Amino acid sequence: MDFMELASQRYSVRSFSDKPIEQEKIDLILKAAQLAPTAVNYQPQMIYVLKSDAALAKINGLCRCIYGAPLVFLICSDERRTWKSQTEPGYSCGEMDCSIVCTHMMLEAWELGIGSVWVRLFEVNAVAKAFDLPHYIKPICLLPVGYASDDNVPYAPWHNVFRKIEDFTMEL
Repeated sequence: MDFMELASQRYSVRSFSDKPIEQEKIDLILKAAQLAPTAVNYQPQMIYVLKSDAALAKINGLCRCIYGAPLVFLICSDERRTWKSQTEPGYSCGEMDCSIVCTHMMLEAWELGIGSVWVRLFEVNAVAKAFDLPHYIKPICLLPVGYASDDNVPYAPWHNVFRKIEDFTMEL
């Protein structure tokens, strides 16, 4: 698929079927995460694949935006591995890197016929505690994935509303 076609057709799926995702497709989505560019190629991402009944029950109890997905990627930043600025104290690329990783995963999933929705509506500390994450692992986002259910609404009404390019660019 042409990239612009892929980018324009992808939308956030908010109603998933219970059909499991094939392991080879999960592996390809994780391969896309591995190939994603990160600052200095430090690859600080730590991805938890939540697919057991217990893990899904736990994340559903912490976030209302899982939408019945049969699998959720919990994308975290390993703060020991993030690139940290030498000139701006306290600045780390972990969140930015994990956002790039999640985008790659989301687009690969769509290419494979699997829907997803990027979610950040959760309390970081509660998720870290519930999954007993080490103190240096920072949850960044969730990516519920799965095949769209038959009753899935194709996309939100605002999906195809875009600012004009001139409204968000400036040539200097």
